[in-house]
Parts: sequence; C-alpha cells; structure tokens
Amino acid sequence: QVQLVESGGGLVQPGGSLRLSCAASGFSLDYYAIGWFRQAPGKEREGVSCINSSDGTTYYVDSVKGRFTISRDNAKSTVYLQMNSLKPEDTAVYYCAAEAWGCGSGGNYWGQGTQVTVSS
Repeated sequence: QVQLVESGGGLVQPGGSLRLSCAASGFSLDYYAIGWFRQAPGKEREGVSCINSSDGTTYYVDSVKGRFTISRDNAKSTVYLQMNSLKPEDTAVYYCAAEAWGCGSGGNYWGQGTQVTVSS
C-alpha cells in the first residue's frame, strides 16, 4: 500500500524551529521528487519546497528561503523539512507529496498532513 506519512508538526513560538518528516512506504522514494506544501485556513494550498530525485536540486518559495531546508534520506525513505525562525504566517497544515516527473509536475501521492502552529 502506497503511503506518505508526515510527522513533526506542533505548536511553537515565533522564532522557534520544527523539523517535519515525510516517511514513504509501498513505493521507492528514489524515483520521486518530494514536495512540501501548506494550506492555511481560508487560503489556497501553496508549494513551500521541493527536492528532486535525480540530482537533489532544491526549490523554495521566496517566503521561506533562508529559513527552511529540505533534505532527503533515500535509505530511510524519508524527506525532511527543517523549519527555523518560524513566523506566525507559517501556520498551516503541511503536506508532502511524491511527484513522479520532478518538482512541479503534480503530486502522485499525498500524505494526510501535519499541523504547524506558530504562536506566542
């Protein structure tokens, strides 16, 4: 059974850090780009970051550049999103998705999401 499971969300104060994990099972992560997306209440889902499978190229939306870092460990079938200097506007449900044709090609598989709340 193909599955993506996110974890690591929670409540953090502004300026704090969280590390999200996206664990894959039922398929080989080696051949997929993995993207992180988020959706805040009343807003459309947006792409936050992505890492390609072929060369490890990474992409970030401008609002998180310099604060978030995406990485992958294919041996553990896991992709991480290290989030530092968190801001209240980062509050959202974060999802990971496996994209068969590279970053931006559209998610073939999606996780259920993990809530991130940045608040004092």
